[in-house]
Amino acid sequence: MFGLSTGHLIVLGIVVLLFGSRKLPELGASLGRGIHAFKTALDGKNERLQDDSEQEKGDQQTRRKV
Repeated sequence: MFGLSTGHLIVLGIVVLLFGSRKLPELGASLGRGIHAFKTALDGKNERLQDDSEQEKGDQQTRRKV
């Protein structure tokens, strides 16, 4: 059944019992927003690291010219 094992179905059943079927869409949306914010923060950090490494390369090249 869609690649779900018995363990997955049990966990899904427990989640439904704990949060209720009306809260699940809200829970999924907030989880998605959290993951999106996390990925955005990682991308921003990666861009800053790339900018810093490019700046260091430029600094090293100007020091060699001097």
